[in-house]
Amino acid sequence: MNLSAGKAMSLGSVMVDIEGTVLQPHEIERLMDPLVAGVILFSRNFESVEQLQKLTASIHALRHPRLLIGVDHEGGRVQRFRDGFSRIPPMRTLGQAYAQNPQFACDAAEKIGWLLATELLAVGVDFSFAPVLDLDYGGSKVIGDRAFAMQPQTVAKLAFHLMTGMRKAGMASVAKHFPGHGYIEADTHTEVAVDERPFAEIQQKDMQPFLSLIENGVDAIMPAHVIYSKVDPLPAGFSHYWLQTVLRKQCHFEGAIISDDMSMRAAVAYGSASERVLKALEAGCDLVLVCNDPIAADEVLAHVNWHAGALSHARLIRLHAHERVEFRKLPYHPLWQAAVTALHELNRHNEQQELI
Repeated sequence: MNLSAGKAMSLGSVMVDIEGTVLQPHEIERLMDPLVAGVILFSRNFESVEQLQKLTASIHALRHPRLLIGVDHEGGRVQRFRDGFSRIPPMRTLGQAYAQNPQFACDAAEKIGWLLATELLAVGVDFSFAPVLDLDYGGSKVIGDRAFAMQPQTVAKLAFHLMTGMRKAGMASVAKHFPGHGYIEADTHTEVAVDERPFAEIQQKDMQPFLSLIENGVDAIMPAHVIYSKVDPLPAGFSHYWLQTVLRKQCHFEGAIISDDMSMRAAVAYGSASERVLKALEAGCDLVLVCNDPIAADEVLAHVNWHAGALSHARLIRLHAHERVEFRKLPYHPLWQAAVTALHELNRHNEQQELI
């Protein structure tokens, strides 16, 4: 097969990862499976800007339409690529700035959204799993400074501006973790998480930023691996009620629903890898992540028989990157220069506030 030509085949419904900085023959075989829709990259897949560009080009050359490439690149402690990339601050810094100067913070959020998106697009990444819409209640082990603020209105406004910047750059945004992960202390990567609040409270607080971004056309939403026990016994990502009744019907969300990683501790209680993936797809996910477990990925590809409809496929196609600037030309781009200046001003602003 001529990889440079790309084989024509529809996108599937599963996103997998790869081991290193170049594609291995067995990984190419895995990525050619009709069930695969894309690849999520991690820090281990990054050595340099040039290497990353070659890697993403080799993934995109495999198929047509090209496989999606996503990454967790929010800023702060969740930024997979660092050397050669702008250091994006944790989103809490924008929330802190907003408390002092809302207009300054919103302007900075938009420029930072454009910056993180443009740099990723320039190396061949289609989208980042951002922004985080969880509220900062102060106790979450895994959310913490990844959240903009505790106030729903502040989170909604800053996330909107970040999303707007990403959109101007040509990148889709993925709002997470629906309906809200910030209240509970448990880390779903390593433990089962249960939020015992009633639906009305979650709706009035945590869901508000999601409703705001849905109204403004957010492209994708990632549900939490959290059990909201007063609402449904299943985690949101496995729950037909949360995904179909609440998110699709009540919230009128029409974009892609992307599961959190099926290898996380909060998910593994729900059967084998293939059973978990099937549960998530049946609940309403358009794309399911299977990360850091190649054996599980191969089990899923061998045993899950799923044919997504045309609507689901269209939702995923819309996540492809729309524009890109050459990475080496970024320092000469006036919008890049303005965004980097805004980044420095934000850091200075918060340093001054800490001294007061």
